Amino acid sequence: MLEISHLTVRFGGITALHDVGFAVAPGEMVGLIGPNGAGKTTLFNCMTRRYTPNSGTVHYLGEDLGGVRPDALAGLGVARTFQNLGLFPHLSVRDNVLVGAHHRAGAGFVSAALRLPKVRREERRLRAEVDALLARLDLDDLAEHPASGLPFGTLKRIELARALAVEPRLLLLDEPVNGLSHGEVGEFANLLRSLRDELDLTVVVVEHHMGFVMGLCDRVVCLEFGKVIAEGTPEVVQSDPAVIAAYLGTAA
Repeated sequence: MLEISHLTVRFGGITALHDVGFAVAPGEMVGLIGPNGAGKTTLFNCMTRRYTPNSGTVHYLGEDLGGVRPDALAGLGVARTFQNLGLFPHLSVRDNVLVGAHHRAGAGFVSAALRLPKVRREERRLRAEVDALLARLDLDDLAEHPASGLPFGTLKRIELARALAVEPRLLLLDEPVNGLSHGEVGEFANLLRSLRDELDLTVVVVEHHMGFVMGLCDRVVCLEFGKVIAEGTPEVVQSDPAVIAAYLGTAA
């Protein structure tokens, strides 16, 4: 599904990523961990074409993404959430999620401008699909509510819903449970497990919450100073001495 090969990124004299490589199989849920500044978000930005690496490649479904425009990734089935929520506070919950589905509207500019019947049919179809998604994420009662003023945990689910509206095959989650309560973290993990199975998703998640990552993911990749220092099952990575020293803390 996803293959990262010999990826190196430099910003001036700073090497953010050095010869990073790993693969993600279809249906896998893979966690990226590491201390602040390890290069996790830089790696996500390379995957989504926000950054161009100095060397190395990112292949998705066998295609080198180096020549793909960032705005074309949704059409290929790649969706991403961000550390800082990018919701539109004055739009309704439904309209925020509809933003994620806009690439699936097939009408051209002229048809849309003239509000031809095809456009209205597509709008009804997308609205029905988004309403079903809102119901699945227990957001249907808030469909008409502006995003502003809603609890943070609810905003996280709206952000997830917008990414799912892309109808992705590959879902990239950047710190999805940061700021959530202990109970909300568990609920979010259960939701992701269910969605992965229901929607046949492949998921890569960056997160500092170790309990969340280790309990959710099939495999974990640990970065330190832009290099992969460990990769394997959660049990293997948790017990790796390099990971313990770099990120999880030394044993008491």
